[in-house]
Formats: sequence, C-alpha cells, structure tokens
Amino acid sequence: MNTIAQLFFDAASLGGVYAMAALGIALIFGVMNLVNFAHGEYIAFCVFALIVPSTEAVAVMFLGKAPAFLLIPVLLGLGAGAAVASEYAVFRHMRNATPVAMMISSFALGFVIQNALLAVYGGRPKAISLWPDLNTPVALAGAEVPLLQVIVILTTLAVVSGLALLLKKTRLGLEMRAAAENFNMARLLGVRANVVITGAFALSGALAAAVALIMATQTGVADVRMGGQIMLVAFIATVIGGLGSLPGAVTAGFLIGAVSVVLQAFLPLEVRPFRDAFLYTLVIVCLLLRPQGLFVPSSAKPRI
Repeated sequence: MNTIAQLFFDAASLGGVYAMAALGIALIFGVMNLVNFAHGEYIAFCVFALIVPSTEAVAVMFLGKAPAFLLIPVLLGLGAGAAVASEYAVFRHMRNATPVAMMISSFALGFVIQNALLAVYGGRPKAISLWPDLNTPVALAGAEVPLLQVIVILTTLAVVSGLALLLKKTRLGLEMRAAAENFNMARLLGVRANVVITGAFALSGALAAAVALIMATQTGVADVRMGGQIMLVAFIATVIGGLGSLPGAVTAGFLIGAVSVVLQAFLPLEVRPFRDAFLYTLVIVCLLLRPQGLFVPSSAKPRI
C-alpha cells in the first residue's frame, strides 16, 4: 500500500508539471494555430530571474529572496510579460504567415532568449536554494511525500479549475473559445483579436512561470537548457491529447507523468537508464493507433 501511495503522488506531481506546461502550449495553439517552441525558454527565463546575474556555480538569490506572497505574483507577472512581449515583437507581425513560418520563428525566438541568458549568466549550471523546506517529507496516506509534491498536485488542480471557469464564465474565455473554433468568423462577429491573443500569451507565460518555480524548488539547479526537456514532453502531451484541446493536454500530461513513474519503478535496474526509450515507444504506438489524439477539438483539421 505504501508503494502504491508513493507511486500515486510521484505520478500526480510529475504529471501536474507536464500538464501545466502542455496547457501553456495548447492555449497558444488554440487561438493562433502556433506551436510555440519558445515556451521552454520562458521557463528558463523565469528561473534565472530569481538570481543575480553571475557566471559563478553557486547563485546569489535576487527575486528569490522575496517572501512567497510577493515572489509568486511577481514571477507570474514576469512570465506573462515576457510571453506578451514576444507576441508583440514577433508573432503579431506574422499573423498572416503560414503555421510553418510561425513555428520556425518560435524556434528562432527560443534561441535568442537562450543565448541572451548565456551572455548574461554564462553556460555553467548554477546551484540555487529556493524554499528548501518544501522538500521535507510529510507522512500522507502511508507514504513519505515531499511537501512540494502535495503543493504541485493542489496547484495543478487549482490552475485547471480556474482556467475552466475563466473559459466558461468570462468574456475573454468566451472569445478565446470562439477564436479556437473559427478565428476569422469570430473576428467578423466582434471578437477582439489582439485582446484574445494577448490574453492567451499572458496565461501561457504565467503557466511557464509556475512551472519554473516548481522546477527551481525541486531540482535546485538553474540551467539555460532546462526548459528544453520539459518543452519536448509538453509538446508530446499536446499532440497526444489532441492539438488545440485543453482537456486533452492536461490528461496526456498526467498520463505521461504516470507512465514515466511506473516505468522507473518497475523496469529492471540495468534497463532503467533507457526509460525514455520505452516511454517514447509507447508515444509512437499511441499516435499510430490514434493519430488525431485522445480528444479531438471540433476545430481540428485533417492532418496529412
């Protein structure tokens, strides 16, 4: 029973991180048909905003010194601001471009952000200490669970619930759903394109900042490349869930987290270093069986 409870909390917390990252990607795709590969760099940018610029191996905290009640909203706002600024500087000028051209632009934007971080902070990973007490284990359901895992699970549930309410109960949410169905028709009916797209980017950037806080606390490391791996997993979750489907992105994020934890727990010791190979093999099988994803939004178009 203890093992099952431990696996549940491990899977739910890891899946929650993947789900929030996938949500950020799915939001942008829903309104702009854009897979924003710079999303991983938003995460890295928010992590490095916590520390003083330096090339030393041990970081000195900057924003990270602030109390949690101040740090969390400031960093969420910083992530939202970075995403909105990138939309204004890059993607707003490419709204009539093809999806492939916008995707390549997102790659280029990601490289610009990454190299800017390299220039300011250097390429050496840095040790950071953000809320170390959250890694203290607590007894829960017969398992020893780090407090951070419980917070991640509760935060994910709160984010998903809040986003669902925003999409269903507010004018911005209604306009975002209309834009996801048919953006051109929505504009003809009075939907404010700039407000909808800016709102989607702001929410996406805030989700990136939330993931950055979790990763910084969990790993204790700041690395300019740290957003790459989670961006890859989040993109896969978005595709498996059904491009443009927010429930699909969340579900697939939790599924990938659960499968990853189960493989790590039950694979033979000598095979565990190849866990990701097994995981991505299952991803390929899933896409072969259901190439349209688990949830197909009504706005989805056939893929060739």
